[in-house]
Parts: sequence; structure tokens; C-alpha cells
Amino acid sequence: MPLPRLRLTPDVSHGPLDGAWWPRCDALELELPALVGSLDPSIGTVTRVTVGTAAWPDAPQEVMAPGHVIEVVLTDLAAEAHAITVDCGTVGRWKLLVIPPDEPAGAATRLLTAAADPGNPLSAPRLLALAESGLDGQDTWESEGGSGLR
Repeated sequence: MPLPRLRLTPDVSHGPLDGAWWPRCDALELELPALVGSLDPSIGTVTRVTVGTAAWPDAPQEVMAPGHVIEVVLTDLAAEAHAITVDCGTVGRWKLLVIPPDEPAGAATRLLTAAADPGNPLSAPRLLALAESGLDGQDTWESEGGSGLR
């Protein structure tokens, strides 16, 4: 399987997101092993992910990754609607925007960059809503403290 389309915040994130992931399809059991395999091994072993039921309605309760099983927790929380939270035991937790697989490449690229911006103040649902509104998001993002979608 090709490497996942992923962009992480450099160093430590102080915003609501630690980056973004653009899966190729909506089958979590196919996409998650590649995502986990691409993460830096120093972050530890991914033990659990939390995903929104809206984006992953058919997600299994467990996904096999190289050498271990990852628990999948489903949530209906609005803040998790377009996000995946990756838990690495006691090492840490990362929250990523999940860009819909059918998102056009130009918009997806802008979202990958925006979500990985350490100054991004927007949540996953808000960032995706801006992109889907057809606006470039510049005025809204800057008014909320970020550098804007470009």
C-alpha cells in the first residue's frame, strides 16, 4: 500500500490539531495500518484510535497493524466528526484532521498544510467547514489567530 497522505505539526502543537491525514478510501481497516506504519517509531506503539461515526460508520472495533492490534473507539461527539485521535500508550496522543477521501487534491493539500500549521486555532470540523464553504478562509482564520488557508 502506498504511503499515507499525512502532514504533522513540526515539534509540539499548541492548537486543537497535530496535523492532517487524507485517506484514500473510507475503509479504516485498510487505511489505518499504513497511517500507523508511517508514524515515527519514537512516539511509541499506537494502542487505540478514536474516530467519529459520521466519517467511519462501518469501522471495526479492532484493526490489525504490523505486530499488534489497535483498538478502535467510535464517538458521536461533534468535535470528533472529522478527526482521528491516535493514542500511543503513555507516550502521547495526537489529534489529526481527517480529510474526506473524495476531497479534490487542491483543497486537500491546503487542508493538510493548514492543519499542520502550529498556529492553527481551528478544530477539525471548523477547518473542514471553511474549506467546504468554497471560501479561502483567510479572513475567518486570521480573525481567529491563524495565518489563513492558502
